[in-house]
Amino acid sequence: RKGLNIKLGGRAEKIIMPERQVSRYCIKPTDFQGLTPKLEVSEGDFVQEGQSLFYDKKRPEIRFTSPVCGKVTAIIRGDKRALLGVQVDKEGSERINFEAADPETLSREQVKEKILASGLWPAIRQRPYNIIADPTVVPKSVFVSAFNTAPLSGDIDFIMSNMHGKHFQTGINCLAKLTNGKIHISFEEDGSRAEELKNVSGVERHFFSGPHPAGNPGVHIHLIDPVSKGDTVWVINIQDVSALGKLFDEGVYSPERIIALAGPSVIKPGYYRTLAGASLATIVADNIKGDDNRIISGNVLTGTA
Repeated sequence: RKGLNIKLGGRAEKIIMPERQVSRYCIKPTDFQGLTPKLEVSEGDFVQEGQSLFYDKKRPEIRFTSPVCGKVTAIIRGDKRALLGVQVDKEGSERINFEAADPETLSREQVKEKILASGLWPAIRQRPYNIIADPTVVPKSVFVSAFNTAPLSGDIDFIMSNMHGKHFQTGINCLAKLTNGKIHISFEEDGSRAEELKNVSGVERHFFSGPHPAGNPGVHIHLIDPVSKGDTVWVINIQDVSALGKLFDEGVYSPERIIALAGPSVIKPGYYRTLAGASLATIVADNIKGDDNRIISGNVLTGTA
C-alpha cells in the first residue's frame, strides 16, 4: 500500500565498462503494444542507419528504423507468421542524413515530420494505455522521469552525466513544440543532479521521495496532472529525449543507451554504452556466473526474459 523497495544484490557500480562491439541488432514489433507491422525490407537487403524496416499498418507514418548500417540477416516470425523481429548484422557506416535544424525555428508539423521520418516517434508513449503516441493528437502535457526506483535500475544521474549533455536541451525544445501544455520533469528529492538536468530550461520540476513506485511516470501523472476522460498525456524515456536532441542537432538517428548490467549473478556489475536493439549476448559474455540464470531486458518487475 505504501510502496516497497525490494532488496536484491548486484547493483551496478558507477563505472562505464570497456565498450563491447555488438554486431547483431534486432527491432521487435512485440515491444510495442497495439502495433500491426508491415515489412519494408527482405532478408538479404542492405540497409543504412536510419532506414525504415517496417511501419504501422494502421498509421503508416509511424516508422521503425535500423539503429545501424548493415545486412538484414533474418525476418523472425511466430505463430500465423506474425512478425516478431527484424535482425540486422552491422556492416559499414552509411547513414541517412535527416538534416540538422533548430526545433525552435520550426512549426509543430515540421518537428513532427522529422521525428516520424527518423523512427524516433515510437519512443513517445501515450497515457492512458501506454501505447505509441498518436501524431494527430496534441497532448495536454509531457512527462519525463529523472529517477528510477525499480529494483537494480540504472542511476539516471550517472547515466545523464555520461551522455552528450547539449542534446538534452534540444530534445526538450522539440517536445515543447508538440504540446500546448507543460513539460514535467520529476526528480528524486535527495538525489544528486547531473549538470544536463540542473540547467535545463522550459520545464516544470517536481520532487518525489519514498520507495518504489515513486519513480514511475504513472504515479507522477496521477499526482501532478491526472488524466480525465478525453485527456491525453505523453511520456518519454529520459535517454530518448537526448536522442531527439541529437536528431535535430546533428541530423542523425542514433538511439544511444547507457544500460546497467546488474544482479546477483553478474561478476562485475556496471554500465555499458550501446544502442537500442543491441544483442545482449555480447554484453553479458564472460560476466555471468552459474548456468541457471534468467537475463531480463528492463527491470526485474516489468522486464522481459
